[in-house]
Amino acid sequence: MAEAVYFPSMMKRFAAGVSVIALTALGAGMACGQNFPAKPIRMITAELGGGSDFAARLVAQGLSAAIGQQVIVDNRVGGVIIADIAAKASPDGYTLLLYSGTLWVVPFMREKPPYDPVKDFSPITLVGSSPTVVVVHPSVPVTSVKELIALAKAKPGELNFSSGPLGATPHLAGELFKFMAGVDIVNIAYRGVGLAVNDLMSGRVQVMFPNAGAVMQHVKAGRLRALAVGSAQPSALVPGLITVAAAGLPGYEAVATYAIFAPAKTPAPLIKLLNQEIVQVLNRPDIKQRFFVASTEIVGSSPEGLAATMKAEMARLGKVIRNAGIRAE
Repeated sequence: MAEAVYFPSMMKRFAAGVSVIALTALGAGMACGQNFPAKPIRMITAELGGGSDFAARLVAQGLSAAIGQQVIVDNRVGGVIIADIAAKASPDGYTLLLYSGTLWVVPFMREKPPYDPVKDFSPITLVGSSPTVVVVHPSVPVTSVKELIALAKAKPGELNFSSGPLGATPHLAGELFKFMAGVDIVNIAYRGVGLAVNDLMSGRVQVMFPNAGAVMQHVKAGRLRALAVGSAQPSALVPGLITVAAAGLPGYEAVATYAIFAPAKTPAPLIKLLNQEIVQVLNRPDIKQRFFVASTEIVGSSPEGLAATMKAEMARLGKVIRNAGIRAE
């Protein structure tokens, strides 16, 4: 008979005392008689200072208060290494992974990836998304997506677009634009997005497809010109900016996403419970506002919603990666 598993802090939510959620044990060898969580939870994410780290710290802070156990952010370097560590962790709910959508596109760029984004992880929730923006140096004689496409077609191979590392959102957003528009714009990859933005502002490159948060301050200051936003719908993060899809490339969508996973075979009741707690944290007004200021809109999906997003993005971006011949080092 299944025993009760509960979050200690749930006592605070019911005036009548202790709240108990009965969970059915799933997975071979799962000890279901424990109080969950009975110890701190580890949330593995990328190195300090990036978008994944920011998201992980906000979620960890809110989740720690909600469940009555500390959620420790474990920063690691190297996307493949991070994913491999998380995939091999024990599927007991005590190890989580918060990472960008790069997680599910990296295998398309490697000969023998050490992990499978579908088979090796249990989706928990899509945290949020940040739209990309098509920006150009003010010297480029275009004010719309259609004009940029026309210029690129008139001068094949003469325009450059800067990006961060290969396979990151600003790079794939540019490759998707090239693929859908049928233009030849040369990618200049940088080790970091900041360096790519600097060279765009200096005029060394002409175009970029960065996340909104990386460039909108420069757009407002007149150092760059924004043509359109990469989200499927207009975004409150960049009010008044038309979408790329509406501006000349129907169906175009390029956003940076952040999601939370557990290792594969983590019991479904724990996934459900973690999803409920994390989504409640994400929907707190103060958390939403802090993400919004950082140019990220909260999603807070179901596990099934995240799985569907992964499937769609892998199909769409996998085709772009193969067409462009992108290979990771």
